[in-house]
Amino acid sequence: MADVVQQARRGVFLSLSCVLSVVLLIVVIALGVSVGELAIPLESVLYALGNKAGLTHVPLNRIHESVIWDFRLSRALVAACCGAGLAICGAVLQSLLKNALAEPYVLGVSAGASTGAVSVVVLGIGSGAVTLSAGAFAGAFAAFAFVAFLTNGARGGNERTILAGVAASQLFNAITAYTISTSASAQQARDVMFWLLGSFSGVRWPEFQLALCVVLVGLAICLYYSRALDAFTFGDDAALSLGIPVAWVRLTLFTTTALITATIVSMAGSIGFVGLVVPHVMRFFFGPLHRTLLIASALAGAILMVLADIASRMLIAPQSLPVGVVTALVGVPFFAIIIYRSGNK
Repeated sequence: MADVVQQARRGVFLSLSCVLSVVLLIVVIALGVSVGELAIPLESVLYALGNKAGLTHVPLNRIHESVIWDFRLSRALVAACCGAGLAICGAVLQSLLKNALAEPYVLGVSAGASTGAVSVVVLGIGSGAVTLSAGAFAGAFAAFAFVAFLTNGARGGNERTILAGVAASQLFNAITAYTISTSASAQQARDVMFWLLGSFSGVRWPEFQLALCVVLVGLAICLYYSRALDAFTFGDDAALSLGIPVAWVRLTLFTTTALITATIVSMAGSIGFVGLVVPHVMRFFFGPLHRTLLIASALAGAILMVLADIASRMLIAPQSLPVGVVTALVGVPFFAIIIYRSGNK
């Protein structure tokens, strides 16, 4: 009886948390739309959304409406999708690798995706978001392959995985720098270097549609394998004993995280530490079960990234900081805490 009551309370807690998270996400997106060089009242943003949905019919300033629909709303929505995607990747990689420090940025996947995207932009191979995403995906998968090659069959997997990720980051960052130095014009080099630190300034509705599709499909795949992810937490032997095809699941989830990371990097550059911070915080509040953890991480990552984008525009206004700088200011202290606690254990 006590177990039934406890499960019921947990179900109510999870439902309320989900509803509150969705409401908070809507609020921070509206706040992100209102903040900028041209300040737009929050009520005008809400009325613009209501007018578009047919719920209200309030006349608004045409300039405000144009800024909202043509620039800021798409930017805030892309930021939310990118934050959700990075948080999902972090939660999945931490389970697959049984490593508290695993995430796309630390493992060099973001650096590999950056190399692929920059190669497409600077060398002029194709054009359009799909081609850019394809180049980023190739770079991300190359980084995964490099890390897997260095850690294959080695003991001390956790430490070796992080060291291999550091090596992959240095290698692909060097390739990116070489490509920019030898093939890019001065203006192109400045634009690419600012973009690599993370920026949502150039994203519009086509990028949102692509990011939304990739993140939703990726989340669905990860949720489908949530039971396998729970088993991976206890090791490959535990997963095999439950009849899980370990090799196939690993390949599928690695490919999924590489695709999500590559899509995000192709739009916004390399943004670190979101995939590290968010899953740990959500695991503390909601527990280790991945069916709950993945959804909670996606919502929290979306909220964090929109807030980071807002902070990037407000800290040194009217100029903008790269979003990656803001997330690093939050993530590095958290990274240090994890290393300190791991050393004590």
